[in-house]
Amino acid sequence: MVREYGQMLELKLVAGEAGMSRKVREPTVNRPGMALAGFFRHFAWKRLQVIGQAEYSYLKSLSVKQQRVRIRRLLGCKVPAVIFARHLNPMKVFIEEAERFAVPVFKCPLVTMRLINKATIILEAFFSPCVNEHGSMVDLQGIGVLIRGKSGVGKSECVLSLLERGYSLVADDITKVRLINGCELIGSSPELSRNHMEVRGIGIINVASVFGVAAIRHEKLLNLVVSLVEWEKVEDIDRLGIDREYYSIIGVKVPHVTLPVKPGRDLARLVEVAALDQKLKNMGQNTALEFSRKLMQTMQNNNREHLEKNK
Repeated sequence: MVREYGQMLELKLVAGEAGMSRKVREPTVNRPGMALAGFFRHFAWKRLQVIGQAEYSYLKSLSVKQQRVRIRRLLGCKVPAVIFARHLNPMKVFIEEAERFAVPVFKCPLVTMRLINKATIILEAFFSPCVNEHGSMVDLQGIGVLIRGKSGVGKSECVLSLLERGYSLVADDITKVRLINGCELIGSSPELSRNHMEVRGIGIINVASVFGVAAIRHEKLLNLVVSLVEWEKVEDIDRLGIDREYYSIIGVKVPHVTLPVKPGRDLARLVEVAALDQKLKNMGQNTALEFSRKLMQTMQNNNREHLEKNK
């Protein structure tokens, strides 16, 4: 966590380097004010411990002997690490006990609540269920679209055409999808391939350099899955689009569209239209159902007129 997000939190290690392998077991942080006062019932020792101005002032009000007793008991609970917010300098006794118990102690310039908010978001990302999906992801006017298909079906060419039209690449070939809040899926690119794309016949290209920095999104909410399938392998196609399909990722059902592929079809345009149609559905407008209702109404009117003529 420190290696990947330490710079974002502006952490500076001041003691306890021997304990850097300790595990954080809960995706949130704790302010140990009650524990420092001697009340350890229900103490959340599995969390990162944040020392703010209130906890710091309380410790400073104690004698050195009392400080050592309270700090020793706190660190003896096998806490993962302690972070001093607001650029507060850990007292000498705290550093001594941290080295003794091998508990990492950090300094951070952020105010306490800002530190807690950022650390909670980072920990939530760390603890979120995550899978890798074979497919490229793009952001089309606010709609995150995962484009799937067998190798060689035309995913890269489709994505390139979308980038030329001003849309943004989230991930190429492999999309990392994580579950947030138990109901939302966030797609991102693996660190190694971020900002890059493989194009057969050309090789690896830097998308930001070729199309500009606006063509890159680090992560995006996943709203739609599009599967590119060879025309001959598509058995049945819903001509109206009334029957909605879903693709399950980590237990969450995402709207799914299957696009038959054959020479001459503008796949990029079809994916773009599918994304815009999904945007309308998110706003409560379902074109297929509206058309079906109009069709049924027209048929009923025609039947009524036919019955009246026969009379």
